[in-house]
Amino acid sequence: MALCGAIAALQLLGGKGKRLRALVVSDSEYLVKGVREWAPGWKARGWTRKGGTIENLELWQLLVESTKGHDAQWAWVRGHRGHPKNEYANDLAVKAAKEQITSKAAVESGFLAWLEAKRAKKHFVEYDPDQAFAALESRLKSGETIPTALEE
Repeated sequence: MALCGAIAALQLLGGKGKRLRALVVSDSEYLVKGVREWAPGWKARGWTRKGGTIENLELWQLLVESTKGHDAQWAWVRGHRGHPKNEYANDLAVKAAKEQITSKAAVESGFLAWLEAKRAKKHFVEYDPDQAFAALESRLKSGETIPTALEE
């Protein structure tokens, strides 16, 4: 699912018709290590792997192709450790699985309403999503390479 989600997001951004700077953050080490470390080598070797077949080969190839149109960086955040946006993504995933909800296109996030509901229960009171975004945006604009493990 992490591969499919990243592909969908990059293809949606690709529909904007211009090259975009993107930071893809995931709690999937498989996705982040795969795209940052493994896929370049696989591609250089003709999509082969020293230790056998590449699992999800078609998805990896599509992900690499979908990334081409953007200046994308990839970062990992530890799941279930209180990162507000990761917790929100987890809540959405759990709800979608339980209720068998899917969408055919991009939908409004709902993050701010979720955050306000959490704050009413005294969670994430100190978290400022605008400040967090501005800090990451500044790092990207300066040309910084974001580390594999994102501490935020």
